[in-house]
Amino acid sequence: MKVSYDQRTDTLTIVLKEHVEVAVSDDGKPGAILDFDRAGDLVGLEILDASRRVSEATRVDFKLTE
Repeated sequence: MKVSYDQRTDTLTIVLKEHVEVAVSDDGKPGAILDFDRAGDLVGLEILDASRRVSEATRVDFKLTE
């Protein structure tokens, strides 16, 4: 999984599955684009205008729980 933030475009991108071709992108909701593979599985998402939609676009905390 990869998370990146582009300050120039103010876009937060989360890639759930790397090296998978995106077959369909759904931009039906304002501010978010969901990417799906050919099987219909979610493989990534983009959050547009991220600096106003997330608490801190430049910080990511990851916690593995049991």
